Amino acid sequence: MKKITALIDKMLVQSLVWLMAVMVVVVTWQVTTRYLLNSPSSYTEELATYLLIWISLLGAAYALRLKAHLGIDVLTRNLTGGAERTSQMIIHFAIIAFSVIVFIYGGIRLVYVTLYLEQLSAAFKVPVGYVYLVIPLSGLLMVYYSIYALLHPKDELQTDNYSHTATGE
Repeated sequence: MKKITALIDKMLVQSLVWLMAVMVVVVTWQVTTRYLLNSPSSYTEELATYLLIWISLLGAAYALRLKAHLGIDVLTRNLTGGAERTSQMIIHFAIIAFSVIVFIYGGIRLVYVTLYLEQLSAAFKVPVGYVYLVIPLSGLLMVYYSIYALLHPKDELQTDNYSHTATGE
């Protein structure tokens, strides 16, 4: 399971890096066409919005993996031993339940409805359901990462290794 997780981590980091690079190019082009050419591109604003959605949701899943989410730890910061393990289990079961109900189930329904109704994006005229596919995908990643955290509670991440994953160092 550790090798699969490392592969998922690597693919996710590389995807996030590429999505962010594309977003920088798209927003730069939008600013250039709007202010320098006085002819704003009609596609860039919509593409930047969709890229932001994908980056945010995939980034949230990766933040869960890195234990980098914001949290209020007033009640849990001083726990040790069994109490700490129990609180971590409760937290991860809550994440799994929320992800399954909201992200996976709700996301699949949203994708289905928008594809069924043939809802198209304004500028690109592509089915909006494809944009929303990231919702159940990020839910699946969050469920996987929570299960991994439950099965490997002592697995300490070395975040320096993950920052170099995308560059291949």
